[in-house]
Amino acid sequence: MIEIVSGAVAEKLVGHDDAIAAIREMFLAMEAGTSLNFPPMRGHGSDPATRFGVKAGFDGARGLPGLKVGSYWPGNPARGLPAHGSTTLLLDDRTGFPIALVEATWLNGLRTAASDAIAVDALARQDARVLAVIGTGNQAYHEMRAVSLVRSPQAVLVVGRSVEKAEELASRLSSDGLAARAASLDEALLLADVIVTATAARGPLFAAGAVRPGTHISAMGADGPGKQELPGELAARARLFADAPEQSIQIGEFQHLADGPGAAGITGIGSVLAGRASGRTSAEEITIYDSSGFGLQDIAIAALALDRARAAGLVEQVAF
Repeated sequence: MIEIVSGAVAEKLVGHDDAIAAIREMFLAMEAGTSLNFPPMRGHGSDPATRFGVKAGFDGARGLPGLKVGSYWPGNPARGLPAHGSTTLLLDDRTGFPIALVEATWLNGLRTAASDAIAVDALARQDARVLAVIGTGNQAYHEMRAVSLVRSPQAVLVVGRSVEKAEELASRLSSDGLAARAASLDEALLLADVIVTATAARGPLFAAGAVRPGTHISAMGADGPGKQELPGELAARARLFADAPEQSIQIGEFQHLADGPGAAGITGIGSVLAGRASGRTSAEEITIYDSSGFGLQDIAIAALALDRARAAGLVEQVAF
């Protein structure tokens, strides 16, 4: 038998606060060496514009191997389907056979936002009160919801290429109780204490000199070759952190640091959480966190959804 957790069930049972707790625990287990992360794989379908990625890991705390397939099929909206999709497969550690299939589109948004929120909590100034997000998609929504749980924002600024979409996201966040409004990029760079970039950009969104001292940036858009949100020269003014340092210079934001420090100059956020490395050391420091995402995050949050679905009697069992 294989257990199936639908996307609707996952959304009903797992929220942003749950994700932050689960991903924090996952980072600490990874830092302790009990969990393993494996190199990602990328491919596409018959249309080269499509793409999918496979991220795998072994959750040592749970004794649980698994993998997530994340896909992007740009023609899906014309079919009435979302362009992005995520599915996580969990395996029996004794046999290697599948034990659970979790529809993870909601969970993928949560786990990415949770990673960025954990970095904000560890690296941003304690008095950070103005948040900004560059990007107006669904992930940008998750980012602000999660980050607002680790800081108490007086204002949330939404920046997008489309003013209409920025206003729509600001309205959605306002309905959740956040003081959100659309803003220009220049205004956000001038006012924000924390900036989250959530785009599919393939080039810098702003100039390095536009970033104020004391700013924290969580960059989550770069998760493949050629993707880029930040100017490479900003590294010379900042301290660099990542969810997975080696991966960050392969497919993450720090792949663009041609003259940068390499993985040795990038601090893993797990080391900061475990107290083995320092986070922010001064109020004037600029900190950058690159979140390229990896399989252990997907396994941890899928396992949480599975446990809760079992407890609620909402798991579907299918002969396999």
